[in-house]
Amino acid sequence: MTNQRRAGLYLGALVLLADQGSKFWVLHNFTLLTGQVLVLAPVLNFVLVWNHGITFGLFAGAGARIILAAIATAVIIALLVWLWRAGSWLKSLAIGAITGGAIGNVADRLHYGAVVDFIQAHIGPYSWYVFNVGDSAIVCGVMTLMAESVLTRAPVAPDAAQR
Repeated sequence: MTNQRRAGLYLGALVLLADQGSKFWVLHNFTLLTGQVLVLAPVLNFVLVWNHGITFGLFAGAGARIILAAIATAVIIALLVWLWRAGSWLKSLAIGAITGGAIGNVADRLHYGAVVDFIQAHIGPYSWYVFNVGDSAIVCGVMTLMAESVLTRAPVAPDAAQR
């Protein structure tokens, strides 16, 4: 196994540990009830939310837990194949971060029947959705892959005039 692949897997494991550890810490060290707000800073709250669906709670409903976990597991397998084929360190690390976050959310779905979200960033009354450490890693990984795709140019074969 190359160091590049190993680094992606290690980052994925680190994200998974941070995600699951932070969720365990919030669930077992605070007496937060669902929807209750704990103000940490002027722009940061903890709010316990059980996400039974996918992003923004879409597709929540009876039987969705197993179906969503199965789909996410298929995505994780595809991510691991992509990680194995990744051609750059940056891509390997980004895919590792996404994979670790996705595994953490699947673990929640299978263990609790929903994903544990608890971080709420806001500016005054303007707030983004409530998320977790795994979600953050997924977003950062996807943004990194997008930036790499836009900023790197694939080599182009010379045309007849350049030969």
